[in-house]
Amino acid sequence: MDLALLRTFVTVHRAGSFTRAAALLGLSQPAVTSQIRTLERQLGRPLFLRQARGVTPTSIGDELAHKAAPHLDALVEIAESGLDDESSLGTLHLAGPPEFTAERALPALTRLIGDDGQGFALRASFGTAEEALEGLGAGHHDLAIGTARPRGALFIATPLCDEEHVLVAGPRWAERIGADALRLKGAAALENLPVVEVHESLPFVSRYWSSVFDSRPAASGTVIVPDLRAVLACVIAGAGVAVLPRYLCAADLDRGAIVSLHEPAVPPLRTYFLVARTGTLALPHIARAHQWLLRSAAAWC
Repeated sequence: MDLALLRTFVTVHRAGSFTRAAALLGLSQPAVTSQIRTLERQLGRPLFLRQARGVTPTSIGDELAHKAAPHLDALVEIAESGLDDESSLGTLHLAGPPEFTAERALPALTRLIGDDGQGFALRASFGTAEEALEGLGAGHHDLAIGTARPRGALFIATPLCDEEHVLVAGPRWAERIGADALRLKGAAALENLPVVEVHESLPFVSRYWSSVFDSRPAASGTVIVPDLRAVLACVIAGAGVAVLPRYLCAADLDRGAIVSLHEPAVPPLRTYFLVARTGTLALPHIARAHQWLLRSAAAWC
């Protein structure tokens, strides 16, 4: 059986789409379709059921993928590892949210570059979780960081770390609200206060209100900026209250530039996942970066 046909088959099985598999393989969609039809003729059985959006494997297709994929991944690892020379680890393409990627992931990965700056090249892209996964699935990125575990066989996701959210304001607003107001009045103490957020839908504030106060925020956004670092800068400048990841604002809390308004017994958490395309962790430079990020994240929680 032709290994090229098996490779195409496994890629389609993982991608769930001829179009996405073609992009990953660097082939045209007709070429992928032709290879799958050739393999189906050789086996005498259909491997996929064509649907309006993508394909689903038949029971024979699932069985073949289960048997073939591990061996193909092992062959890729042998082909890509060469002499296992760590001085030539290739280029890693990483995608993720701008704040977490810039503050956590990139400083950790740059340590792999080495003192001479040789052997490990790094390219980063910022975007939403949907954009990162779309780019990863299309083969534009090697690893993606997101806050949702993706579904399907195309991706493998590993929990990276939990992010604690904190309700903060500048000292002036904290004094105006009062130290005991939240304990006595709950969310009512924060009504009609200016809110700084990353989007009009108030994603961070709404998640915090739902988790801590079991309610929805009554206020609307006063300042909307699409970057949590800009939200922090606005809060320090006195623009209003905000919900921020603790890692991002810990230093400013320690120096008193902002104040934590509430310390719930169970703070809201958000989990980050490190995502790779299935099979690509056989590639040495991706595997090393993946392991390094997981090891580094142990100190972030």
